[in-house]
Amino acid sequence: MEKLKIGISSCLLGNKVRYDGNHKFDHFITETLGRIFQYVPFCPEVGSGLPIPRETMHLVGDPSSPHLLTTRTQIDLTERLIRYTETTLNSISSENLSGFIFKSKSPSCGLFDTLVITTPNDGTVKRGTGLFAAAFTKKFPFIPVTDEKQLQDLPLREKFIEQVFAFSKCQDLKQ
Repeated sequence: MEKLKIGISSCLLGNKVRYDGNHKFDHFITETLGRIFQYVPFCPEVGSGLPIPRETMHLVGDPSSPHLLTTRTQIDLTERLIRYTETTLNSISSENLSGFIFKSKSPSCGLFDTLVITTPNDGTVKRGTGLFAAAFTKKFPFIPVTDEKQLQDLPLREKFIEQVFAFSKCQDLKQ
């Protein structure tokens, strides 16, 4: 059986691309799901030219259209990440991805649980979506997506795997 192609946040595969030069290697994703999926790694921060290690970043403003700022120096990296994202998403179609596994809580890749500072003066926060993940799900609304935290929940894991196989079958029929 040919493995299905899945996009994935690069750090989950053990690539040392995080702000602190570390990774978030996930054994289940690589060892178990790796038997059925072929991974296509993405790291929006590194892809946009940011160094390793780098200053931490967070999202600020309206959760529906936040800005990406460095934590200490308050440098706005929003446009830089958006440029990378637009270029990457335009080329992703040729990858024939059947799903995507994002890194939770990431300001670029978090799906549901990324903190967005809505009122910087008093530190009010809401939950939002990372810039890359938001753009990906908008451009490819039918590609199944999840994050490593959801994969720890058996019903959500099974649902994601079923959706990936169903999506792949639909793509095969379209061709």
